[in-house]
Amino acid sequence: MTYLRLSDIIRIVYEGGDASLSADDMRGIGECFDFLRGFMADKVIYGINTGFGPMAQWRVPDDDLLQLQYNIIRSHSCGAGRPMPVDAVRAAMVSRLMTFAQQRSGISPAVVRQLMDFLNKGLTPYIPEHGSVGASGDLVQLSHLALTLIGEGQVFYGGRLRETSEALREAGLEPLRLQGRDGLSVVNGTSMMTGLGVTNVFYARRLLEWELRASVLMNEIAESYDDFMAEPLNAPRRQEGQQAVAKAMRRLAEGGAAMRKREVELYGGRHDEEVFDHKVQPYYSLRCVPQILGPVLETLRNAERVVENEVNSADDNPIVDPVSRGVYHGGNFHGDYISLEMDKLKMVVAKTAMLAERQLNYLLHDRINGILPPFVNMGRLGLDYGMQACQFTATSTTAECQTLSNPMYVHSIPNNNDNQDIVSMGTNSALLCRRVVDNAYQVLSIHLMAIAQAVDCRQMAERLSPSSRATYEAVRQVFPAFSQDHAHYCEVAEVEGVLRRGPGEAVLEE
Repeated sequence: MTYLRLSDIIRIVYEGGDASLSADDMRGIGECFDFLRGFMADKVIYGINTGFGPMAQWRVPDDDLLQLQYNIIRSHSCGAGRPMPVDAVRAAMVSRLMTFAQQRSGISPAVVRQLMDFLNKGLTPYIPEHGSVGASGDLVQLSHLALTLIGEGQVFYGGRLRETSEALREAGLEPLRLQGRDGLSVVNGTSMMTGLGVTNVFYARRLLEWELRASVLMNEIAESYDDFMAEPLNAPRRQEGQQAVAKAMRRLAEGGAAMRKREVELYGGRHDEEVFDHKVQPYYSLRCVPQILGPVLETLRNAERVVENEVNSADDNPIVDPVSRGVYHGGNFHGDYISLEMDKLKMVVAKTAMLAERQLNYLLHDRINGILPPFVNMGRLGLDYGMQACQFTATSTTAECQTLSNPMYVHSIPNNNDNQDIVSMGTNSALLCRRVVDNAYQVLSIHLMAIAQAVDCRQMAERLSPSSRATYEAVRQVFPAFSQDHAHYCEVAEVEGVLRRGPGEAVLEE
């Protein structure tokens, strides 16, 4: 049975990798479909010959069973708001494909082939953001996906929004003809929140890598004593994330000449000073990075694990098991796993943005750092303003992250005639997490711009570690040093593009 790692999903979503299942997978999907088709005779099975949700108490006549599958798709295609991001929808499609690969959905192989064709030919369903309460999974969003599989609704194709019927003709595809319980199987599960989760953990991982680099640069600019990241300091605290962050920072700092050695300057020789010119210990936002980002790393790792597990799970209802020869009714569509992880992830990403914003404040506040001009201003003070106003953007965006970090996991509202009397709100949680991740990239972009200005103010590029020098140069490629004021909004976007593409080699161990 095919199992996809997060790296495999990223390859399909972002790099145009092939979405495919093995011949054994397709054979097992067909066998599960055939078992259900034979098993359902003279039995009452939810969503096959009954209505849906609280309407399950009504039997559906045999002559209407096929129409029932079309009705669930069309009636639930009622989302609202902006379209879901294309990458998140593609990740959701991969997640749905892998649900069917578990061979427990009783779905026809034709659905699986259509889904793979959509992915491989670049047809991305138009799915509105709003509509899911996260149980029975993402009914509304996945209905919009299913709507396109049957040739209705709209898709993004060739770089623009198109009518699905028109795009199918151009792609050489036919609308899917539903069978059995195909309609319910496509719409009933956690794939949209999981797809969002895939993109969130992917970009959160890159964000953390960049913040580590920014934090090392900050300590180089401040000429901090380097023992805050030393192994003898961090090892006695038995927290894996802290130790991993400290180790990564030591690697990033290798070869640099800017940070100071406490054992040389403060432990060697005699000291008669009553007041020390250089801070004996820097501010928390500089020296407590391992302790702050350690929990971020551990939370991210757990979110990656949960999301990967969910992608490779059967998350619909009922579960069709040809091995035990049974059909089981329950709630695998309930999104609490993803909801909780996305709430936790958005909290730690918000904390990452907060750390960047505090480090930015250190750079821009001359009375705090004592080594830089106000707002890293390389022009004429009073006439030019440096990065003064950029801080407004970073601070306000960080504040939005803090507000958005309130949890959705505990915001259940009963609905569906109280059939869904406790729900996950998982897709809302994942959407808010996406917003927090996007915001954090903007904050960190401004922070790295200020870092580059500070390096030039201090004329210390040659003293940076090779890794820090590479980060500085990556920013400077799209954000040249400046002294006279000009508009920065395009540069913020350019730097964000650099960050989105990643720092190259990752320094954090998986």
